[in-house]
Amino acid sequence: MSPGTSSFADFLGDHQPDLLPGRRAVPAGNAGELAPHGTTIVAATFPGGVVMAGDRRATMGNIIAQRDIEKVFPADEYSVVGIAGTAGLAVEMVRLFQTELEHYEKIEGTTLSMDGKSNRLATLIRANLGLAMQGLAVVPLFAGYDLTTDQGRIFSYDVTGGRYEETAFHSVGSGSLFARGALKKIYREDLDAEGCVTAAIQALYDAADDDSATGGPDLARRIFPVVHVITADGGRRVPDDEVAAIADRIIAARMQRPDGPAAALT
Repeated sequence: MSPGTSSFADFLGDHQPDLLPGRRAVPAGNAGELAPHGTTIVAATFPGGVVMAGDRRATMGNIIAQRDIEKVFPADEYSVVGIAGTAGLAVEMVRLFQTELEHYEKIEGTTLSMDGKSNRLATLIRANLGLAMQGLAVVPLFAGYDLTTDQGRIFSYDVTGGRYEETAFHSVGSGSLFARGALKKIYREDLDAEGCVTAAIQALYDAADDDSATGGPDLARRIFPVVHVITADGGRRVPDDEVAAIADRIIAARMQRPDGPAAALT
């Protein structure tokens, strides 16, 4: 390794480029329907942090390929990444991103800034453009706590690696339109962490209500969304029993009002 090489992806590209997801030879044609796809991820900020949640369903065309896939992963101590798109490639990209951040910290002796992390992820997405053109797209959502500005931040991407900072909340995946619509109705800037988690799960419920590729809470199997909360103290995955308790309250309320809570008109 050359001195000062702080990018693990660059190092891998120089020495064994075939291990990078976007460098692998793929036959011509569209392979989009041949692999499971992960769907809806939501993120929302609150005073002191940010929440990210993802449903648990993966699909292959009209088939449910997996009911309990995990789509939200810690990137490092203060950031988290959620995946939408081709599930296998997305998980591989997340692992490479995690290694990239760990490698940088070991080489430089400090962590990357939030802008630096989001830019590194954009580079990895851009390297996958060739596969995206064949239907194997990966479109993650990145969020974390910025220790410099003392606030939660959210970044979205397109398949070319374009990076966009979002305000307050965002969603990606096939159910994102419905999830964002729900958050527009119920999100408030003064939500605490639990309220923000509840809003995220409500949004995923609404997404599952209208998008067949998004999985709602599975009461029979007790499968619920994966939820992470990141604050100045670091990131943590909300325990399954806490998520289940919130989901159970939401479902009980939906028995009375199927369309969910109403927003004030003022």
